[in-house]
Amino acid sequence: MRSEPVSAERPLSATPPKWRGVTARVLMWCAAASAVVAAATGLPGLAAVGPDNLMAETWRWYGFLVFAALFALLAHRPLSYRWVWEIVIANKLLLTVTATGFASGVLGPEGEVTGAVDAAVADGVLVVVAVVAYVLCRGWRAGPPASAPG
Repeated sequence: MRSEPVSAERPLSATPPKWRGVTARVLMWCAAASAVVAAATGLPGLAAVGPDNLMAETWRWYGFLVFAALFALLAHRPLSYRWVWEIVIANKLLLTVTATGFASGVLGPEGEVTGAVDAAVADGVLVVVAVVAYVLCRGWRAGPPASAPG
């Protein structure tokens, strides 16, 4: 079987192949499910936390729910929300860098920062998943087409 050589004259398809969009959606549904699982497993700890950490833990728990929703939106309609891909990726990347800094002792107080390694791994995996899905579905094209000034 002979394959056609790729040339500069052959235009790129305006729409990615279907498998790319399906794969991106599956990845984002997995990310949404992981956020739901994180929220569900965090609920007993939230109920047991003392008043010194209650606000921070509640905020963290709401974050799991918000990201479950954002991942689900991107899974359901990956090209419908302008800038949501980039915001999600930036947030998860910043959390990964920060957690890695805490885990390595570069950031934060001297000594171990509880949960930093787990957060670095979890958010690092989500960065990879989101970036792969973003590239597969060409997420930079998300949102309505630009309208003429008027």
